[in-house]
Formats: sequence, structure tokens, C-alpha cells
Amino acid sequence: MSTTTLRTRLSRLSLLDTPSICRQCLTTTNTRQFSTTNPLSSKVGSSPLIIPSNVSLSIYTPPPPRHTTRTLPPRTVTVQGPLGQVTIPIPHFLNISIATPPKDTSPSAEEAKSSKAVITINDPTEKPQRQMWGTARALLANNILGVTEGHAALIRFVGVGYRAIVQEGSGRFNKGRKIVNLKLGYSHPIMLRVPDGVTASAPVPTRLLLEGINKEVVNSFAAEIRRWRIPEPYKGKGIFVNDETIKLKAKKIK
Repeated sequence: MSTTTLRTRLSRLSLLDTPSICRQCLTTTNTRQFSTTNPLSSKVGSSPLIIPSNVSLSIYTPPPPRHTTRTLPPRTVTVQGPLGQVTIPIPHFLNISIATPPKDTSPSAEEAKSSKAVITINDPTEKPQRQMWGTARALLANNILGVTEGHAALIRFVGVGYRAIVQEGSGRFNKGRKIVNLKLGYSHPIMLRVPDGVTASAPVPTRLLLEGINKEVVNSFAAEIRRWRIPEPYKGKGIFVNDETIKLKAKKIK
């Protein structure tokens, strides 16, 4: 029953003339909130971003379209460092302000040469903007770490005969590219092409090291390899990425 229908019935019965709890509930226009506290800012997004001296961060904002459109062209942020450069898109409601270090700092101090970037949003009351606030800051932090030190993923092969070999590709599509040859107990070897920006090496047959400046590409390729032999909980066999562990289960004995 809607509020309007209930008010109409109560007015016919002349119950609104007497003060009651029901009358106060009907005449109150303010809706009750689950929380009375104000929305807080993101702890991840509001923390400053440290940019080393050998890393440059540039923001490109495309010109507005000539015709009226619902979606604006995306903005991009390019992070360039000693290992390469990475470009990611960012929403229009994110603002990045970079504060350069003062000139009178000591040249021996490493942190004094670093600049700081502060990320803000246009409307903190909007939930989608708050959600992307911390996400954008985490992506930029990963890119800064990638162009300075790089990202790595160590893959471990646990099982009888499980091994990986990195070799040169052959054929029409894989010529001149690196190929990861996986032997995981199938009737045929599994050939996976190493994506661009990723370096693969096998120090031992049961270990595969993936390195690159883009954390998303490195982890995506590691997940693609792991998908061929997901760790099983009875014998502990499978492909493990980094420090991944699995809890073994007891065997079912009849």
C-alpha cells in the first residue's frame, strides 16, 4: 500500500486530527539513512603519489568534439621511465596535480628530487567517482614501479614431467617471436606465444620467470599458463604463480 493511499484512508476516518506516531511517520518527508556519518574520502586515492626524478608523467586531454555526444574522448596518462613507457586511459572526473620539488633541496637526498602527484575527483559524493579514485591511483603506482624496476611473475610447475621451455618460434605467425613450450601431461605439447612487452626465461625446467613493465600483461599471461593445470587439492599437483599455496585434502577412503 502506498503512502498516498494510506493518507487518504486515514483522512476519511479522521485519524489525522489526533497526534500519533503514525501521523508523525506520514508527515515526515526526510528519509532515514542507514548511516548518519558523512562519506569519507578514499584512503588509497587521497594518498600522494611519489614520482622519482627519472620518471616523467604527462597527461593528454583531447579537444572537445565538434558535435554533441554522450561520451567524451578518453584522457590518457603516459608514464615514461628508464625501462620504457606505459599509457593508460583515465576518466574525465579525475584531476592530477603534480608538485615539483623545491630547487634549494640537497642533491644527495634521493627523496628530495622526487615530485608528488595528488589525485582528486570532481564530486566526492558520487559513488562511481569514489570507486575509480583509488583504482586510478593504484594503476598509476603500478606503472611507475613498472617503468623503474619492472614487474615479475614466477611460475612453478609441480608434477611428474611438468616442465617449460622457452624457444624461438617458427612458422608463418610465430617466426621471430619467443614461444613457451609447455609439457603438462597431455598427448601434445602446448605452445604459447609470449606477448609484446613480456620477457620469458626458464632458469630450470620447472620454473618460468616472466618480466615486463606492465603488471596487467604479465599477470594475464601467467594466468593463461596456469589455466592449463589448475592446482588440485589431493596430490598438490599443478601450476603455481608466485607464492600461491593450496591446502591439501584427505583422500576419501571407503
